[in-house]
Amino acid sequence: MTKDQINKLISEGDFPEETGKRELIETHISWVILCEAFVYKIKKPVDYSFLDFSTLELRHHYCEREIVLNRRLTRNVYLEVLPIRESGDKINIGGEAGSIIDYAVKMNKLDVAKQMDNLLAKDKVTLTDIRSLAEKIVDFHKNTEIIYEIDLMDIREKFNDLDSVKEYISGQSGDKFGTIIQAVIKFSDRFLDQNRKLMADRVKAGLFRDCHGDLHARNIFLLPEPVPFDCIEFNDELRRIDVLNEVAFLCMDLDAFDRKDLSDAILENYIEFFPAMKTAADRTLFVYYKMYRANIRAKVNGLRAKSATNDEERSKAIKLAEKYLLQMKGYMDEMPENQ
Repeated sequence: MTKDQINKLISEGDFPEETGKRELIETHISWVILCEAFVYKIKKPVDYSFLDFSTLELRHHYCEREIVLNRRLTRNVYLEVLPIRESGDKINIGGEAGSIIDYAVKMNKLDVAKQMDNLLAKDKVTLTDIRSLAEKIVDFHKNTEIIYEIDLMDIREKFNDLDSVKEYISGQSGDKFGTIIQAVIKFSDRFLDQNRKLMADRVKAGLFRDCHGDLHARNIFLLPEPVPFDCIEFNDELRRIDVLNEVAFLCMDLDAFDRKDLSDAILENYIEFFPAMKTAADRTLFVYYKMYRANIRAKVNGLRAKSATNDEERSKAIKLAEKYLLQMKGYMDEMPENQ
């Protein structure tokens, strides 16, 4: 579908139920239509290095995958995949008339006030919430597929891709940030060379699993029972990771909210229920994974700033990129060889 077709669907199209409200949320890979009781998610026809939604068949496939994978962590949220049909000058979701031009994932709408990032902003996330969330993640990790075939050094390429925004960020924020990027990449290369055996041993121990892949506060509802949603369906490699890498993303995100108490609590509760961190070397690897997650956030915001269409959007993205670069440097400075 095109953006014009999406706008036509929202303004004139028929939905499976009566809707008085249709609000569009747009991301770089999806259009999300919020109605009163339901949400419809439509994949953009894009082809990036990390995903391919370029054909109708691929978008249908990944809509089905989104349902299957997210049902591992949710109940009665991801409902069905519906065709989007065009008949004459009408575009509708569902029905039988017209040719299929795309597909939508239909979901029950959850209370946005209970989204974890919104609760954090209002200081309404408790240690009880954190313990329940840790139990939920552990139960999921214990029961999901164990991955034994994996390219351990693929993380090096993903980490070092931060260099692609170094020149731009240095030009916007000063040489200080370019120097940080150089330093963390050099550190990462050395760390991975020194810890290849540790990571290989963790694969053999069954600690690399088919995880959520994008576990951060915005992708969790506390209702009050925890509901992690919106896992990565479009790229298996990004989801098949060390369980500590998964937990590190959430902990890094909580650190970014200045809630190190909650970050520490989620880790402590997690390893109480699932001892995936037993040694000092494991703990150092966990800090490296937090570095990696801050790296990805810094790069994404650097790219957002680079493609921004106005000064306000650009300034906001640059400030976030700076924040995550400083956070990443802080993690690097925690590592034993940097003390």
